[in-house]
Amino acid sequence: MAPRRFHEQFDHIQRTMPGTPLAMGPDGDAEFLYEKGVVLARDGEEARVVEDTVRAHFTATQGLVPDHVRRTGPGTGRTGVTRIRVGDPAQGEDTVPHALRALREAEGRRGRRLVGRNHVVHIAVNACPGDEPVPVPRGEPANPAPAGGFHDPDTAVTVLVVDTGLVHDHRAHPLLAHTTGDPEVCETGADGVLRPYVGHGTFIAGILAAVAPNTDVTVRGTLDDAGAVLESEFGARLFEAVDEGGWPDVISLSAGTSTGGTDGLLGLDAFMRELRARHTLLVAAAGNNASDNPFWPAAYAALPEYADCVLSVGALRGDGASGACFGNHGPWVRVHAPGERLTSALTGFTTPVPYVYQHSTYDTCRYGFDYACTCQYPRHTGVLSEAWENSGGKPEQVMFDGLAQWSGTSFATPVVAGLVAAHMTAHKERDPRAAGRDLLARTTEVAEVRGARVPALRPPTWRPVPLVIREPSA
Repeated sequence: MAPRRFHEQFDHIQRTMPGTPLAMGPDGDAEFLYEKGVVLARDGEEARVVEDTVRAHFTATQGLVPDHVRRTGPGTGRTGVTRIRVGDPAQGEDTVPHALRALREAEGRRGRRLVGRNHVVHIAVNACPGDEPVPVPRGEPANPAPAGGFHDPDTAVTVLVVDTGLVHDHRAHPLLAHTTGDPEVCETGADGVLRPYVGHGTFIAGILAAVAPNTDVTVRGTLDDAGAVLESEFGARLFEAVDEGGWPDVISLSAGTSTGGTDGLLGLDAFMRELRARHTLLVAAAGNNASDNPFWPAAYAALPEYADCVLSVGALRGDGASGACFGNHGPWVRVHAPGERLTSALTGFTTPVPYVYQHSTYDTCRYGFDYACTCQYPRHTGVLSEAWENSGGKPEQVMFDGLAQWSGTSFATPVVAGLVAAHMTAHKERDPRAAGRDLLARTTEVAEVRGARVPALRPPTWRPVPLVIREPSA
């Protein structure tokens, strides 16, 4: 069954999508979220095949009238997919698994996948959270610390961060003085408390600027809605992000989803094909489910046709020697980088702002690790966890006034994106994909992740966090 925190996040995301009934799959496991009663198919003839096959199956086996199965509107144009309704979620049982089974024979005849769930794509500390941000004392330096060098607008590497937007006072941080992009839609609630995941994109931009000063970083608030979006919309939003400023050298994407298998995302097919035809390198987070199941779009890195244009990134624990407890892993993860207890900009220095923790920490690591991981420390009680714990405890509130410490593959990803950009500057390389290949080829450092020795990238200015082994309980 899914861990407690996944259920807490599921409820939170469902509240932000009140008109979209969601389900966990498969069988309530913590693999992914998807829209009930809807599947995705490619526009045109394949959508017709899906619609007709599912209608015939449901009419024959479940007595549903044909109108229960229909397209919910015209195709989505550039993304090349359409939503097909395969049942009414209000009637009880989710019909998506039945529809997928009904299509297997048709897919076998055609030799390709025709249909998929409409997954929820989320930032990689959302439905699979590493932890929540922790205030650091004013004056404590960023980690990674700012690298030497300067910003030259004529030679700067262009990096697009697809995430939540920028906090309004981000320019108060010297590293973010020339960062551009979308502002956060709503930073605080009516009570003046910082909303969950606000600052996520700003934090990522701060890491990028620290690792690679000679970058022009643009942050797009593509995932401002609680860090989550339906797959059917995500492809179009990615196209909008690159259309606004042109295709960059590097895209840093700390979002994705598992599909429960080895299939990618139908809703991203068109975007991924266009990415392959461009010069851009997509650096994508491997996710925080502590699983070896592929997390997309990072897992495209393992497909031969995308190996050159996608670089998947896993997270190392605080000391950089091994994988973080929460990190996804497996041969589809190309490289690992520090992703636990990094320090970067969360808010500006202008006005301190309160934040209430959403999740409570655990007594032990929820993934069975024996070091003092972010599952357990620092200790706090979260507002979403009260119903689970029945402790009657008051959720903890803290104040942020600048830098914060945060963990997740969300933040290992900009470390690697920054190292690619820094490599481009150092070697006067204009091809980001060539820079990515060369950077990995030159890497001699390794880390141990789930018993395997894997390539590791550790920035020169990154400071390891001393490892503390948790004492076994009496």
